[in-house]
Amino acid sequence: MLWKLVDENYCYFEYKNIDWDYQYSVYKEKIFDSMSDEELFNVLSEMLSELKDGHVNLYSNFNQSRYWNWYLDYPSNFDEKILDEKYLGNDYYISGGLVSKLLKNNIGYIRYSSFSSVVDDDNLNFVLSKFSDTDGIIIDIRNNGGGYIYISDLIASRFIPEQYSDSTSIRVGYLKYKTGVEHDDFSDFYKVDLIPTKKENIKYQKKVVLVTNRLVYSAANDFAMKMKALPNVILMGDTTGGGGGVPILNELYNGWSVRYSANPMFDSEKKHTEFGIAPTYFVQMDTTNREFDSILESAIDYLSNKNK
Repeated sequence: MLWKLVDENYCYFEYKNIDWDYQYSVYKEKIFDSMSDEELFNVLSEMLSELKDGHVNLYSNFNQSRYWNWYLDYPSNFDEKILDEKYLGNDYYISGGLVSKLLKNNIGYIRYSSFSSVVDDDNLNFVLSKFSDTDGIIIDIRNNGGGYIYISDLIASRFIPEQYSDSTSIRVGYLKYKTGVEHDDFSDFYKVDLIPTKKENIKYQKKVVLVTNRLVYSAANDFAMKMKALPNVILMGDTTGGGGGVPILNELYNGWSVRYSANPMFDSEKKHTEFGIAPTYFVQMDTTNREFDSILESAIDYLSNKNK
């Protein structure tokens, strides 16, 4: 049942060149009548890992399967201790899920570590009012594994340039929907548009650097996709971890549940986002020097030089 459910609904078989029929033949041989629930769970988890998708999970009352190799083989490009000791110190604002501080060279810094940490219009108005006279803003979403996707739009809508303020929306991506049980049964492209924030809300029109690393995933990956489509925003750091498939959840007969990617997301150029969003400028952390964060320093230099 699990194999068939995934076979008819998972959205990346052809894009990832996965032979799902072959995986059935391999894992069917590992199933036997006398196996325990835990043994069965482990075999099914191994089969799901063949999809190489962090949005694919099997849930039971004793375990949850997960695929982590989308980031384990990559440099972390983030050191929270350096951030705390060399940049934030003990003098910063916490506004909902946003941590903010004015850095050197009159550059604003916003750290958002999880899209599960709620942010609202009041939080954003406060932070952006504090940074209204800055020469640029750094938004740091490194190690942000995702959460509520609506917050992606909420934040990104504050950085749409003024020339779009009277428009109903700006194109930031595309989505397809699964329409049948065959692996290539998809709808045409549906437009994904970003709507400008309400006129009474504070917007930021100067240059913005979004700082990313491999552990940016799911809703955070969606945010990176939308921000990269804005002309006043550049991405700096490493390619995000991806997670472009919109996941859904189904229950199996034995009470376990499975989550899988059902609808693929594409960027503004109609490119898949499942394997991540590439930065405008690749910058790696200098792991030999713990006196500074080389990605943050590059972002500060970029914004400082843009205003000379």
